[in-house]
Amino acid sequence: MADGPTTPATLALDAAGVAFRAHPYEHAPRADSFGLEAAVALGVEPERVFKTLLAEVDGELVIGIVPVTARLHLKSLAGAAGGKRAIMADPAVAERRTGYVVGGISPIGQKRSHRTVVDETAELFDTIFVSGGRRGFDVELAPADLVRITDATLADIAR
Repeated sequence: MADGPTTPATLALDAAGVAFRAHPYEHAPRADSFGLEAAVALGVEPERVFKTLLAEVDGELVIGIVPVTARLHLKSLAGAAGGKRAIMADPAVAERRTGYVVGGISPIGQKRSHRTVVDETAELFDTIFVSGGRRGFDVELAPADLVRITDATLADIAR
């Protein structure tokens, strides 16, 4: 781990023995896309930076993790979660259920566990970047470690 803030995400990664690198960066609150902002600030390909989104699948909150260059395909997420219909979760609900603020929601170390689906393109890279639990802070880890620590499934959920 490199220097960076301590968050529930970094604590969970440390506790699980997952190798990761912390990447704090200067966050611009008025950025059009927090994910693309992270890619530029960190000097990495945007396809390696993944965003964490919450959706309701047949009434259950499910996490979809997709590249910041793509959109979450709700129908595909619903299918991957064994459901029929998905809609984006209310941001206030997402914040309450995860313990993180929108724009800094990490898939790791959330207040409550949620079923998680990671877009299969994550496997194209040795490491990917996800929010470390704050705006302006990402963690870099192996996709297999993200899948393991979140008990996720891999599926084609991005468009």
